[in-house]
Amino acid sequence: MNTPPELPALPFMRLDKNGDVLLDIHVVPNAAKTQAVGLHGETGELALRLRLQAPPVDGKANQALVKWLAGCLGIPQQAVTLARGETSRRKQLRVAAAAASRASWDELVRAAAGKDDLPT
Repeated sequence: MNTPPELPALPFMRLDKNGDVLLDIHVVPNAAKTQAVGLHGETGELALRLRLQAPPVDGKANQALVKWLAGCLGIPQQAVTLARGETSRRKQLRVAAAAASRASWDELVRAAAGKDDLPT
């Protein structure tokens, strides 16, 4: 994967042709609390596994997902959009290139390493 030096090389992350960051996330809704719990899937198809407290009703889980990711990265919610997977557990989120270069990726790096002490 070709990522700029300021971005980590995460197995569930890639860049699109515009420089936006695409993140693959596997969502488990209705969890006791929102937390990233490692990776989901096979090599080449990996996604960040995220337990999400919100229910999958009327887009609430998708809204909570965008809010969580923006908070995790320390960027405005407007910089994060759902690119794919509106009604699926497998989501793809887009982080605008301008915001991605300012984002703090530490929490997602810890999640990819299997650390489950991420904030909710």
